[in-house]
Amino acid sequence: MSFGSDEVNFLVYRYLQESGFVHSAYTFGIESHISQSNINGALVPPAALLSIVQKGLQYTEAEISIGEDGSERVIESLSLIDAVMPDVVESRKQAAAKSHQIKNEPSNTVNGEEGPNALSMSCDDHTNHTEPMEIDGSLEIASSKATVLRGHESEVFICAWNPTNDLLASGSGDSTARIWNMNDNSANQLVLRHCIQKGGTEVPSNKDVTSLDWNCDGSRLATGSYDGFARIWGTDGRLVSTLGQHKGPIFALKWNKKGNYILSAGVDKTTIIWDASSGHCTQQFGFHSAPALDVDWQSNTSFASCSTDMCIHVCKLGLDKPIKTFQGHTNEVNAIKWDPQGNLLASCSDDMSLKIWSLKQENCVHDLQAHNKEIYTIKWSPTGPGTNNPNAPLILASASFDSTVRLWDVERGVCIHTLTKHQEPVYSVAFSPDGKYLASGSFDKCVHIWSIQTGALVHSYRGSGGIFEVCYNYTGDKVGASASDGSVVVLDLKK
Repeated sequence: MSFGSDEVNFLVYRYLQESGFVHSAYTFGIESHISQSNINGALVPPAALLSIVQKGLQYTEAEISIGEDGSERVIESLSLIDAVMPDVVESRKQAAAKSHQIKNEPSNTVNGEEGPNALSMSCDDHTNHTEPMEIDGSLEIASSKATVLRGHESEVFICAWNPTNDLLASGSGDSTARIWNMNDNSANQLVLRHCIQKGGTEVPSNKDVTSLDWNCDGSRLATGSYDGFARIWGTDGRLVSTLGQHKGPIFALKWNKKGNYILSAGVDKTTIIWDASSGHCTQQFGFHSAPALDVDWQSNTSFASCSTDMCIHVCKLGLDKPIKTFQGHTNEVNAIKWDPQGNLLASCSDDMSLKIWSLKQENCVHDLQAHNKEIYTIKWSPTGPGTNNPNAPLILASASFDSTVRLWDVERGVCIHTLTKHQEPVYSVAFSPDGKYLASGSFDKCVHIWSIQTGALVHSYRGSGGIFEVCYNYTGDKVGASASDGSVVVLDLKK
């Protein structure tokens, strides 16, 4: 048996990525020179580090439970920390041997049943494991209503429906995006390979596709990659243009409503507005002092950006200074979103808080503190003034690593529902187009669908991998979900 530090570093890097520690993964990747290794990441299955650690743990348990005479002894499950401590392992071996001796003494058996001494060593195999939450069978989405799309060779971080038809785009760690045609349920896929020029030839970038977004009429798909390039594609899978100006990975990108500009955020601390028709950089903004993590358009020419520097800047095309800078978070700001009218800006952070900002004041309008771990993402409901559902109240949803989703009445600054069925970090939430339902996706492999009005769980689906992203199609009768095992799932919600 032999392995090198390159292999260990690669598995740690992938573990950080799969666990949602995108920025830690990037820093670790740079310091350990991951890009210079010869490992083909597309061939390494998801959760590889956990799998090999689990096997090591099982081997250690086997060492304890199997005696020198080959007999097997019942032992309590071993924790990972216990397994790496020689003293603990040795004492557990001795205890197991001793209990085996006691169990085999005739005086301790009564009518063939084990006596008190042996009973004291019995244990529940599930003591240290979290059982999947029981879901009412009537809520489960039938397998006949779930289409599993396979093709990606690595985890699928993102997915997004075309706004005008049932084309589903997905982006993966296998350096491809894919467009799945669900209009006729044929699930035909187009593979969008992200290549770079090397020695005069095009070769796969071997970098993750980190972000994707459709333009408003659904004719173009933009993707952002860890290779530092943004790309624009046609619905036929043809590469229309490559946008190169960032120095390092792109973490987010968005089309404006008009469809003439694309906005991107990168590890190089900058945000860029691109001319979509020419592919040229229109303006680069260098106001952050650390990697820019997310961006969101307020209008066709103004936007907000957030960063690991804990700041939020509101910027406008043509101006060389921010219109406004919001400060108040005490840790990196993970995501920002303008409400449907562009009046209020919501932000969420690793400081476990959710803040609402207005250009009319310096300090936040609301500082919402209820989650007890990092908040990964937020979404506004498509409701209230200026939307297709003007009479419904405006709601904000927040998803956290504390395994909960919270729904907020922003006008009053209060939490109206806490959704608690998930058992692992929640990475994504999405509102249905009518604003009546919310889909949530978690690393517990579950997609849950909730009633906004009551907070009740109405549908549930358990997939084969941790869920990174969920999204509703434009008609609201399908939910797409992308997962850590390379699968993409489409759930048909029609009765």
